[in-house]
Amino acid sequence: MATASGGDTDVINPMTGQHQLAHGALGLRQVLFCCVTGAAPISAMLFNGPVAILGAGWTAPATFIIATIVLTIFSVGYIEMARRVSSAGGFYSFVSHAFGNVIGMGTALLMAFCYLVFSGAVTGVTAYFANSTLNEWFGVDVPVWVFLFGTIILMTAFTFFHIEITARILGVALILEVLALLVFCAAILVHGGGPDGLAFDSLNVAKVFDGNANMAVLGAGAVGIGLFGAFWSWVGFEMAPNYAEEAKEPKKVMAPAMYASVIGLGVLYTVVMWMFVAGAGYAGTPDLVNQQYAGEIGSIFYPLTGEYFGKPLTWAFELLIVTGSFACQTAFFNTSCRYLFSMGREGALPSVLGKTHPKHHSTHIAGIVCGVFVAIWVGAFFLYDSTALGALLKLGTWSPLLGVSGILAIQALVSAGIVVYFLRDARDGFHWFKTLVCPVVAVITQLIAVYFLFDGRETLAGATDVPFITYLWLWPLIVFAIGMIIALVLRSTNPAKFAGIGRYMHEDIAAS
Repeated sequence: MATASGGDTDVINPMTGQHQLAHGALGLRQVLFCCVTGAAPISAMLFNGPVAILGAGWTAPATFIIATIVLTIFSVGYIEMARRVSSAGGFYSFVSHAFGNVIGMGTALLMAFCYLVFSGAVTGVTAYFANSTLNEWFGVDVPVWVFLFGTIILMTAFTFFHIEITARILGVALILEVLALLVFCAAILVHGGGPDGLAFDSLNVAKVFDGNANMAVLGAGAVGIGLFGAFWSWVGFEMAPNYAEEAKEPKKVMAPAMYASVIGLGVLYTVVMWMFVAGAGYAGTPDLVNQQYAGEIGSIFYPLTGEYFGKPLTWAFELLIVTGSFACQTAFFNTSCRYLFSMGREGALPSVLGKTHPKHHSTHIAGIVCGVFVAIWVGAFFLYDSTALGALLKLGTWSPLLGVSGILAIQALVSAGIVVYFLRDARDGFHWFKTLVCPVVAVITQLIAVYFLFDGRETLAGATDVPFITYLWLWPLIVFAIGMIIALVLRSTNPAKFAGIGRYMHEDIAAS
């Protein structure tokens, strides 16, 4: 069924009568831009890199090796599931097919919440670096709230336009980020490293757990913080299935997009952090982190870019961390919109969220709701600490602790669901390694990472008496429970809508 609207043809969802997303708008390149920019390479290095060093000291590069291995293992089963279940709902569609719609709805609400929290957190990072860059360049101290709320308005406005516009913006930001990071690595490599040469010991995974490398930073072992900084750097790579409905060939795009994201980012992150430690030296690595957290330098990378290449590279980093962080918060925001859109289209949330723009087929109504949520979240942190450093160390650090814990826990749930789905419902696609061994290993390793994260949360946050941090484990459980309650209410009041949770597939679009 089709209706004319604004000169374009809108395909109507046969399940709920709501509009659909722009079919065939994204190729592999654009899907990669949307996913990898969510991981935000330069933001990951300039912000998450110091966090990894805070916990692992000069062995931080090795924590990225660990994360690469764990997430690659997770991706194997995830891709097999994505080939069978293609939906803008992503994780929650997978969980719904494996464990039923009640748990699926809990997953949906928690994922949307975590991505919105991340979008708010990176808004703080954007604001901090925008403030520090303008200070450095022009001596102008623009109030941090201008960047906080200005970027929220801007990324909300983007949801009114065709997804391809956003993909192009993300793509340009991504290419420039990667080029700058590669120039940084090449400059240090050409010099043969710094005080300790090329610091090959920093790549030794075994040294992450011996507690000696991080003594100069925290004075005690903090493996959880090191791993948190590393795993956090990949959040966003798993977004590919959320763009299945807008992809030209979703079944073919998912595997290369996922593997290119997780492995490509892993190699880039490890090399950049390795070159950082090589440039700074074993003793200089924690010193630079301590200087950044004391507010003495804008980033641990700036002194090294100037020393090994020159001011032009420092200026490039200072600019790209702003544009890259904004691209990152926009990517998380877009995925949040797709979760709300999916839940609205399926009737689990108000159906108005499932409507798309009559011309651009974009998630503009879900975008407004997401924009309001992020503004409230950011506003609460701003009232708590209105300084630029507060935007970085509270909004930009406390929020991701919550987001990473929720997403890693859900990834473990999804991995368990993959095993169940292929053993019970898709025996023809069962593979002893891809859909059994890899998902089981992923469950174990990601739960261990969640444990380490919670164990080191107060040290990382620098707050031992703040309820938000103390009860960090509770907030994801509450959101998950609310989602399950919504599903249970629907099951008793509207069985048809309950049956549709996480079930609207890309194939339904082709059929309609």
